[in-house]
Amino acid sequence: MADYLAGYGEGEERRSKILWRSIGAVVAVLIIAAVVYFTFRGYRHKKRVESFLDLLGKQDYQAAYQMWGCTPSTPCRDYSFDRFMEDWGPNSPRSILPTGIKKTKYCGHGVIAILDTKRGEESLLWIDSKDLTIGFAPWPVCNPMYKPVTQ
Repeated sequence: MADYLAGYGEGEERRSKILWRSIGAVVAVLIIAAVVYFTFRGYRHKKRVESFLDLLGKQDYQAAYQMWGCTPSTPCRDYSFDRFMEDWGPNSPRSILPTGIKKTKYCGHGVIAILDTKRGEESLLWIDSKDLTIGFAPWPVCNPMYKPVTQ
């Protein structure tokens, strides 16, 4: 009779270990997924801004202008190439190129990139998540009630 009760509770203990290990694995996967998400969620946006700054550094203003969704054949209605050159060309106040992205803010369906310049000034750019077009940020801080109008 002692042999009969010797294995009593082993199945319960084994199921309990499997359950706790499964819960631990799920929690670990969720933590890793959250870390990866928050680390790389703005990666495409940041790379887009870095490419834009590289083009300005190479003085390839036409290609930089196209990153705003504007082309020489179909210029943007409210942002002509001449205006773009006033803002980003060699004679503009921004001709001292930004040193890089100081900070990013995630807002709705896009990202606000805050660029730091050598003069210590900031320029705010909006990068739309849908097509990665660049533009000036219409506001300095994300307002969840405000949705930017897209063209």
